[in-house]
Parts: sequence; C-alpha cells; structure tokens
Amino acid sequence: MKKRFMQILMAVFLTSTLSFISSNKVSAATPDEIATYAEKFYGAPYKFGGTTPSGFDCSGYIRYVFNNSDISLPRTSVDQFKVGTTVSKDELEPGDLVFFENTYKKGISHTGIYLGNDEFISAKSRGVLKANLKTDSYWAPKYAGARRVSNVAVAFDSKPVKSIAQ
Repeated sequence: MKKRFMQILMAVFLTSTLSFISSNKVSAATPDEIATYAEKFYGAPYKFGGTTPSGFDCSGYIRYVFNNSDISLPRTSVDQFKVGTTVSKDELEPGDLVFFENTYKKGISHTGIYLGNDEFISAKSRGVLKANLKTDSYWAPKYAGARRVSNVAVAFDSKPVKSIAQ
C-alpha cells in the first residue's frame, strides 16, 4: 500500500512539473518562420491604432506577428526600438525589426519586419505592404536602425524582462 501511494505521489509530482515546464517554454519560432508568418498578412488593411488582421497600424502589426511566436513586445514603435539587440544594416536577417524616423511625427515613428534581400514588410497607410530598404525613395532615407528581438519578453512598463540568446 505504501509503495502504491509513493508511485501515485511520484506520478502527480512528475505531471505537475512537466506542465509547469511546458507552460514556461521559450518560443520555438525561427527568424525565418517569423518573417514567413508576417507575409501572411500582405494586403491587410491599415487602421490607426489597429492590432488585428481586420486593421493594423505598424506597431500593432509587429506585436501581433511576434505574439504568434510567444514573443511579447511593447505596443509602440518607440518602445519596440528600445528592446532586443542592435543590428547593423549589413547584418540584418529575416525576422529582425527595422525602424524609421520622421515619418508622421519626429523621431522613431515606424517599424517593419526584415524579410531578406533588402526587403521589409510593414503596415503602412495603404495596408500591409513590402518595400525596399535601399531603393525605396520614401523609406530608404528614413531608416533609423534595427533590432533583433527573438525571444524577448517585456513587462507592461516596456522595459526588457529577459533576453535569451540572440
């Protein structure tokens, strides 16, 4: 009887431990998977303050895409620019965030997801569209920098909580 009780107790312990571990998982999405998922919303409409496929603004779109991979980001492009690791333009990889300044307001005011081959995707006034970082006459001169944010989680005050191997 004692032996059976210990077996049941051990089974309960293992089950609860495994469920705790699985609920605290780190995103398994690769940067390429993030970029691929981002492209699924190509053509989605623009909506200022929008956070869903029925209408996105730029930072709402970014947050929606990364949330799909269990990566929590702040709500605004200004705050998104503060998280992750700085990446130089010549080291960009698919899934990196690219930022632009002085679009509709002074300072950081737009964000997108780098897709590779100098292309990025973002929610613009005409919807979720692609553009070229180097050749687009509007976006190229407004480029402000990039961040690699894979596996970054942030608190409600927009300060990084943890950053796991970039």
